Amino acid sequence: MSDPAGAGRPMPGGRPPVAVVFGGPSAEHDVSIVSGTAVAEALAGAGFAVARHLVDLDGRWWRLPDGHRRADQPAAAYDEPGALGATGPLPVGAAVDALAAEDPAPVVFIALHGPFGEDGTIQAILEAAGLAHTGAGVAASAIGMDKALTKRLARASGLPVLDWLDVPAGHWRADPTAVLTELETFAEAAPGRRLIVKPARLGSSVGMTIAWTAADRAAALELAFRYDTRALVEPCLPTPRELEVAVIGNDAATLEIYGPGEVIPSRDFYDYIDKYVANEARTLATAPVGDQLTAACRRIAGAIYAAIGVEGFARVDFLLDRAGDRLYLNEVNTIPGFTPISLFPKMAEAGGIGFAELCARIVALGRAARAARPDRRLAPADLPR
Repeated sequence: MSDPAGAGRPMPGGRPPVAVVFGGPSAEHDVSIVSGTAVAEALAGAGFAVARHLVDLDGRWWRLPDGHRRADQPAAAYDEPGALGATGPLPVGAAVDALAAEDPAPVVFIALHGPFGEDGTIQAILEAAGLAHTGAGVAASAIGMDKALTKRLARASGLPVLDWLDVPAGHWRADPTAVLTELETFAEAAPGRRLIVKPARLGSSVGMTIAWTAADRAAALELAFRYDTRALVEPCLPTPRELEVAVIGNDAATLEIYGPGEVIPSRDFYDYIDKYVANEARTLATAPVGDQLTAACRRIAGAIYAAIGVEGFARVDFLLDRAGDRLYLNEVNTIPGFTPISLFPKMAEAGGIGFAELCARIVALGRAARAARPDRRLAPADLPR
């Protein structure tokens, strides 16, 4: 359905206009397009005035026509925004200034996955412009995106995580022999001496490899460094169960937590191909686990959400060691997917929250978070003398 006339005006019932931003200059560009167009369509169908903003791979902003639908178009169709009727492009500063100048200003629904969208960058830009946005703020976004920082905070909070090594690209370039020696020592405690190597600050399993033997480790590091300047190395558990939990809310005391759901990969692990290409992995909105494990997943998810300071929503991922039945916090995704295979909306739906209602609640939480923040701008009279 098309957006109502006057896409910049608030809708009846106090609903704010919403600007959904998707795409972005990251390896998760195509996934973001699928998420963002689904969110925009759901909000428009629920009666919100929705503007759709595509960020291309060069970081330029385009505005798609009101009422635009992706339908069955592949994400690659958005490589030529002009052919879709989009206007632009604008540099990020001009695009955000234009949003801030709208009256009333919209709530920005950030559907950008990966760097720029999920690491605190766009959050900082929007907050500097005075715009309300969905999801976590600057600091929580940056921590959630950085798997090593998340692990350090989790361990300091007494939450269970796998051991890890944080390998800087500079160290690898300067002395690869020393790094490989360090990995060999680290692998002594890993099952079968297998290691998982991945970029420290990326998502959707992009750049992630299982180093089955010592001979695989150099190539695995090189792949990770194609996407980041730091690599994270962990023990590779043999066929762990992959559990996920959905968390919604701004206040740690009143969080809504759903799941765990479960991912059943069709490959060695739930990699990018398994998620978005092969279409053979299975997901369960409600994992077949007992009450005790369900409670543990929800407790840990709420604890790390609060420790990082996430607002709005997030997906918290776990690994369950089949051999020892031990649960490990894996990572926090502060902008989970809204694609047809994404578990976050499926877990919420299993808890009684439909897709459109979920998107609307996320908008409301973003608006509330902005309203709750004190105005940090001081008038001259407020300054100490």
